[in-house]
Amino acid sequence: MKKKQKSKMGWLWENMKGYRVLYVTAILGTVVYNVMQLTVPFVTQNLIDLFLTGDEAAANLINRRTLFYQLIAAMVLLTLLRTLIVYLTCMGVEHVSQKALYRIRTYLFDKIERQDMKFYSTFRTGDLMTRLTGDLDAVRHMIAWVLRTITESLALMGATAVYFFYMDWRLALCLFAISPFIFLIIIHFKNKVAPRHKALREKLAQMNTAAQENISGNRVVKAFAREDHEIERFDQCNTEYSQTNRRTAMTWLTYYPYVESFANLMPVVLLAVGGIFIINSQITMGEYVAFSGLIWAIANPMRQLGNIMNEFQRFSAAADKVMEIYYSEPEIVDKPDAVDRPERFEGKVEFKNVSFQYADGNLPVLHNVSFSVQPGETVAIMGETGCGKTSLIQLIPRFYEPTEGEVLVDGINVHDMKLTQLRKNIGLATQDVLLYSDTIDGNIAYGDTHIKPEEVVKFARYSAASDFIARMPEGYDTIVGERGVGLSGGQKQRISLARALAVKPAILILDDTTSAVDMETEKQIQHSLKELDFPCTKIIIAQRISTTKSADKILVLQDGHITESGTHEELVAKKGYYYSLVKLQTGDGEE
Repeated sequence: MKKKQKSKMGWLWENMKGYRVLYVTAILGTVVYNVMQLTVPFVTQNLIDLFLTGDEAAANLINRRTLFYQLIAAMVLLTLLRTLIVYLTCMGVEHVSQKALYRIRTYLFDKIERQDMKFYSTFRTGDLMTRLTGDLDAVRHMIAWVLRTITESLALMGATAVYFFYMDWRLALCLFAISPFIFLIIIHFKNKVAPRHKALREKLAQMNTAAQENISGNRVVKAFAREDHEIERFDQCNTEYSQTNRRTAMTWLTYYPYVESFANLMPVVLLAVGGIFIINSQITMGEYVAFSGLIWAIANPMRQLGNIMNEFQRFSAAADKVMEIYYSEPEIVDKPDAVDRPERFEGKVEFKNVSFQYADGNLPVLHNVSFSVQPGETVAIMGETGCGKTSLIQLIPRFYEPTEGEVLVDGINVHDMKLTQLRKNIGLATQDVLLYSDTIDGNIAYGDTHIKPEEVVKFARYSAASDFIARMPEGYDTIVGERGVGLSGGQKQRISLARALAVKPAILILDDTTSAVDMETEKQIQHSLKELDFPCTKIIIAQRISTTKSADKILVLQDGHITESGTHEELVAKKGYYYSLVKLQTGDGEE
């Protein structure tokens, strides 16, 4: 069910579920220990007025010595108690922030994993990594430091203000007369720094994207000797990020002297006005000392306002990006009344007047495509690069939805099926192979981690991968590098094919999977695919006639239309596109 998007604070509160009582308790503890800041000045005021400067100070030292020691002990004990409360509240908010961070990160990864192909074509990998790392750290910092510091500043200022007005409202008014000027400066600073934090966050995402793409494509970089170019490119991104970071930091430094100047006026006002009040006996020396001892409790929170606002704007920019993913929903999802088919599919595939166009494309990719594949049949799809072959097969597992027409599996529209059940019955191997940093065994068993080792070997044999795996130092326990580094293109394709077969799919889709293997190996694979020990419908995209000639049906796709359909012999007899391809590949055609 789609979550209703909340405000940033409501979103934080939502993700504190289970720890809200602890967080509220910690925040209340923050209020308590800041109110307790008044105890030392209060005790100090009484000590001075009763035992140092008062008219009866000497008599009190003799007659009320017990009270003197009690006040000293109270000051020490309350200070220790306040220190303990500070420690416990800091631990509490930090614990809640880490739990909330864990929950949000887990939820975000789950959300990203369940998105459709449109999402991955919209968001860059580097940008997503930034949202899962730097942006989430800003969210954690908001819970652990910013909200606590705001509470701390308000509690300290509020308690001190009440105490000041209780002692002498006139002197308190003189001191607080400075605060409106500081608030005006902070508001102006907030309006200036907010867009800069958003720009800073974008520059960080661009730099991370540049680094991620460069590291992933390191072989291409080295093949074209473009190391210097890529270093220069990253340096440019790094420079832009550094300059934006500097401008953002300098924004506060520009306003800081004004805030500091007004904050430093408070001791001057206290010295001037308070001195006059003492001379006129309007306040006692103890009250003046209390004012002096607590003037920092007004000045420091005002100084902190800039840092608080700066960090709040950093959180705001980061939260916008995180919440964009948090509340995003895939367009391709199970219908509420989706057909439940837990049993294995038969494998019949049918396209009925299917047309397709990418959401960000201007022209249709497929036009009114219709064909059917019976259970157990092998259908080959051929055509020029860019004619829509890959787009066509991506409609079967519902990676995309057709703009018109229907795609049916076993007579049921894939739109009406449960995605998990549909995709578990499809084995997919593509030309562009992604292998994980795991063992060969782990990569082959990726779709079904419960299969037995002997079954892994069997599927590797089907894909003609068992021989080269056996020659490796650790066999099936050999760790392959990231994305299969250390293996040839043909080896990766054969492991990919074994992985697709290992789930024993009802429908096997091969997208030019044997393009990087030699003819002899391809012949072995074709033979193995005919001898599978489970029923399987095969849809194969291929460019080699040797791959397609034995198919039950061959479809020729041109500009999104099926222009030819039939067996190898039938299409050769038609002397169309397929015939010209046969002539070209067998060497009998004209150059």
